Amino acid sequence: MISTAIRLARVGSASELAAAVLMGLGYPCVMLAALIPNLWFFAAAGAVTYVADWYLHQKNSYLINRLNKVRAGLPIRFLLRQLLLILLLAREDLAEQPVFYAAVACFLLFYGLQAPQGALATFIRLRRTMPVVTRNIDLNAVRIPDAPPKALLNRSAEKMLHLDVPAVAGVIAAAATGRNTLAYAGVAATLGLGLLYIVALVPYIRRKRRVPPAGAVLKAVGTWLGEYQPTVALYFSGSDDSAYQVNMWLETMEQIDGRPIIIMRERNLVQKLQPTSVPVLCVAGGQHLMAMDFSSVRVTLYAANVGKNIHMLRVPTMKHVFIGHGDSDKLASVNPFSKVYDEVWTAGQAGRDRYALADVGVRDEDIVEVGRPQLAPIKSWTGTPANPIPTILYAPTWEGWDNNPGNTSLLLAGENIMKRLLDAPRPVRVIYKPHPFTGLVNKKAKAVDERLQKMVAAANAARAADPRWAGEAAAAQAAHAAARAELTRIEARIAQLAAPGRKGGDEAEESRVSLADPQRLAELKRLREEWNDAYWRSFGWWEHKVVTGTEPKLYDCFNESDGMVSDISSVVSDFIASGKPYAVTDSAELGADEFKRQNTAVRAAVILTNSAAELDELLAAVADPAADLLAEDRRVLKRYLLGPDEPTSMEQFNAAVRALAAKAEARNNGVAQRLAGQRIGELDQEADGAAGEPVAAADTVAEQGAEATPVAP
Repeated sequence: MISTAIRLARVGSASELAAAVLMGLGYPCVMLAALIPNLWFFAAAGAVTYVADWYLHQKNSYLINRLNKVRAGLPIRFLLRQLLLILLLAREDLAEQPVFYAAVACFLLFYGLQAPQGALATFIRLRRTMPVVTRNIDLNAVRIPDAPPKALLNRSAEKMLHLDVPAVAGVIAAAATGRNTLAYAGVAATLGLGLLYIVALVPYIRRKRRVPPAGAVLKAVGTWLGEYQPTVALYFSGSDDSAYQVNMWLETMEQIDGRPIIIMRERNLVQKLQPTSVPVLCVAGGQHLMAMDFSSVRVTLYAANVGKNIHMLRVPTMKHVFIGHGDSDKLASVNPFSKVYDEVWTAGQAGRDRYALADVGVRDEDIVEVGRPQLAPIKSWTGTPANPIPTILYAPTWEGWDNNPGNTSLLLAGENIMKRLLDAPRPVRVIYKPHPFTGLVNKKAKAVDERLQKMVAAANAARAADPRWAGEAAAAQAAHAAARAELTRIEARIAQLAAPGRKGGDEAEESRVSLADPQRLAELKRLREEWNDAYWRSFGWWEHKVVTGTEPKLYDCFNESDGMVSDISSVVSDFIASGKPYAVTDSAELGADEFKRQNTAVRAAVILTNSAAELDELLAAVADPAADLLAEDRRVLKRYLLGPDEPTSMEQFNAAVRALAAKAEARNNGVAQRLAGQRIGELDQEADGAAGEPVAAADTVAEQGAEATPVAP
């Protein structure tokens, strides 16, 4: 019931729902208290609306955004409360008293102060916004001053509005006690604080506190591009939740031959990038990007098919390659849009065959098999569980943009899968890692996800109370506490290193200070490995776990597990690199034979129906190598999907980069030669024309002269 209400109200938790209900009831109560009138009822209801409003803003609740859309935004709510206070004073027969006029004058003046405060805050934000956001790019050619304190600009309108609290409290106190000085003190505090806020903003409108104009910044970026001369670019544009699609390529870009650069289009995604030594250039404006000189770039890699790709695809001096953000049998992996690229790179032969079967216009000669460099961290299976009981990873994908029931197992099979895993006759540990997009299209999928997380929590509670595991828990208590303390220490150090520069800097200041520091990046990499190790040691090998967020990574979950249940997605193709047993759900109920025919990655999988009755086969294969009947099939399929182990994927990838860069260079040289030949031809024509003009002129004069000469009779 509560979860249904949470979904309908578009809030994120029960506490947000409670705050929304209190705020919704609070304003009618304030109005009722003003009409009765009842000072104490008004004060209590008003305090509830203040607190509930503040809490929803702290949680960045979606409901707040919806209220703004229906003209019930924050300024309106504050104005309504103040008008009701004036009504309360009138109903208390104070309309002719000084306190009434003081309140009216205060609120009028206070709203007058909000205009310059809002204008100043907006002006400062605009003048602190550069046309680019950068990482690892030297912008010392332009002066970027420190950012104003976040306390001044972060949610500045909300902070300004809340300065009415002293006046409201003072007026109510004065009405209750008859001491007008309380109202005057509150009014003075509100107006004084409002003026002080404006005065605090004024210094930051000066020229020396602003960032340079767009032209100067773009010129500095152009100068840097001319000096760095990037040769390989990773281009990315995407939604707020798509940062993982570019993060998965960062290590590959760091190892690539040439001078790499990452070009992004959305400012907010830069904040979600993992630390990297590769230069990052985010250009939000298409006109700015198209005006930049990328003539040194020979190969551009695209991780997603999005509309903004056109701004880079239009550059003819480079070759364009679709590398995607996963290799799977989903329709998205054979998008007809891929025809616009010079080449499409796939992991292995399976990707090539997939395009041939789809017949979407991508030519076979334009497909290059490069392996999957990102899979290097995945450890190969030893053949037996690492812990006394096996660990099974359940990693369902999301419902997809088309909401096809065959996309995800969550809707039709998720609860059956989880129940059978948790209640397996021979105990297993479950790691549940849902896709970050779960529920984006179908809210029912999000509801199932929430139920699965509750099932895991309940199973953990039951296992903790079971004598079979209580002894293990008691024996490991000290080790787990030590691991958690280590996690806290590592996280604190990572937080120090992850954001260079002073705390509170804005994106302009971070662009100035975020320069590549090999020592810092090396320490971060080491700390993240230590964090991952400590994370898995911080709880028992018998404890189920729900993993959300960016850490631990999916591949870390692969390495911790002995088998996996998933859906048709790149997760399955990647997991095959481990050599471990896996199962895939035929949610669309195609039947095992047809399911395998349509989806290459499941040819070595245990095929699950929506009842998940076939899970026993997977659990047997994980527990006993002799029962693993698909081991050889997985080895064959791994090579077909992901390519050979030698040369390494990174070597294959770099070879493809070099080959395509050579094609781009040959194309550019050919165009230059043709243009030079055309120019020479034009010059020759001009020269011929110039030489012929005097002769023609002499002939004309001679003819004219002959005509003018009289003929003798």
